[in-house]
Amino acid sequence: MIALCTGVFLYESSLGSELRSFIAAFALVPGQVSYGLQSGELGAAGAVQPFFTSMFLHGSWLHLLGNMWFLWIFGDNVEDMLGSWRFLVFYLLAGLGAGLAHYLVQPSSAVPTVGASGAIAGVLAGYLVLFPRARVTTLVPLGFFIQLMELPAMVLIGLWFAIQIGSGLLSFGAQGGGVAWWAHVGGFLVGAILVRLFLPRRVMA
Repeated sequence: MIALCTGVFLYESSLGSELRSFIAAFALVPGQVSYGLQSGELGAAGAVQPFFTSMFLHGSWLHLLGNMWFLWIFGDNVEDMLGSWRFLVFYLLAGLGAGLAHYLVQPSSAVPTVGASGAIAGVLAGYLVLFPRARVTTLVPLGFFIQLMELPAMVLIGLWFAIQIGSGLLSFGAQGGGVAWWAHVGGFLVGAILVRLFLPRRVMA
């Protein structure tokens, strides 16, 4: 998934003036989906397509690197527990759930939404469910200093999730671009619900 997202972004970077039309075609634009469904211009496949393709697009190198860093840190542990194919389906379902949550909150938005962060939020939830007592080494700002500290994953990921909900509530009614907070919340909830269903029987036992 990291290689695929990176490859797609490199392709985006090569498009130049054609990038805008590429994003319009493959990003999730809620208002575009709503209009297509209401007018009959979009069938079921056409309506679902942007929910899927948008999770492989990114808006900048920083956006890509941040998402892939989290996927690299937490994804391998979840993949080890689920197995590669189960993890792939789990990841994609979390991403689709994230896109659906964003769409339901802002069905008329004309802002293109891109990024794997909704799917990765599902991976974070899966990690938290599977490794509730794990500890994660992270950078913690202490005034003017930044220090490496080992914190319980439940504290770190729980705080992250609380920030997503709080920021999402504050963003209601806001227009324009920004972070798709409710996509993160939706992906996280889908991941938390589905992860145990994807565990192989040998692991469940």
